[in-house]
Amino acid sequence: MNTHMHGIVLVPGGEVGYCIAGSEKGGIPLILVHGGPGGSSDAFEPFLSLAESRPVICYDQLGSYRSPAAVDDSLLTPGRYADELHAVISALAPDRVHLLGHSFGAMVVAAYLEKYGQDGVASIILAGPLISSPRWETDQRRLLSEMPPDPRAVIEMHESCEVYDSPAYQEAMMAYYRRHVCRMDPWPDCLMRMFERLAVPIYMAMWGPSEFTVRGSLRYVDKTDVLPSLLLPVLYTCGEFDEATPRTVRGFAEMTPGAVMKVFAGASHMHFMEAEEEYMAVLAAFLAGAER
Repeated sequence: MNTHMHGIVLVPGGEVGYCIAGSEKGGIPLILVHGGPGGSSDAFEPFLSLAESRPVICYDQLGSYRSPAAVDDSLLTPGRYADELHAVISALAPDRVHLLGHSFGAMVVAAYLEKYGQDGVASIILAGPLISSPRWETDQRRLLSEMPPDPRAVIEMHESCEVYDSPAYQEAMMAYYRRHVCRMDPWPDCLMRMFERLAVPIYMAMWGPSEFTVRGSLRYVDKTDVLPSLLLPVLYTCGEFDEATPRTVRGFAEMTPGAVMKVFAGASHMHFMEAEEEYMAVLAAFLAGAER
């Protein structure tokens, strides 16, 4: 495996921890922007295989696992996360960079492009993307309605009573996650670590008590207006059973000039784990094409 460099970058509100694999390689760096909100870069372990040909850079957003900080609500905005990404790019990949945003990370990338423009960005990859919170919530509600009756009834009852910490509710939520977040059995260690290290206060403040009950600061955020202005290579990816549904992601791709889209059969939100070999082959080909 490639050598890994670790360090910290000063960002608005504090400092974030990063890791670079393949730092001695000559290709254009790939920066991975994790989701959550409040997740961590643990889920990006499969991408380390790409470090054979380029630096692969992960960082944990402020207040998340390797970037501990007291985070107040003023720091929990897409604009501040865009400023954070800008600081990471400026410090670690100031010339040219590929940006991959997964889930909420896609919203961060969209906010970055909106605020800082597209100069120096070789391409972007939006994986299982959260671009529009209202659209995401609508999709989750529809996916919930298609669940088997028993777990669906448990979830709906607890949601209506606003009880989110009962074992029955957690168990029913796991049934949802196993359909739409990761369909592997067992879950990979890196995904287990990400869930265990989730910065719950950030998730609650920005999103809400569950995937389909959105009450946080992101509730009405919609970055679809950014998509038609993207004049660089864009790859959208999602799983067949993704929380970011193929229909929604296809709509985003159709709004984006020249974008390409890949749906991974049998996979869900963590499709880069579930279909790892195929995903990395698709991504490597896309990155190579974007560098021509």
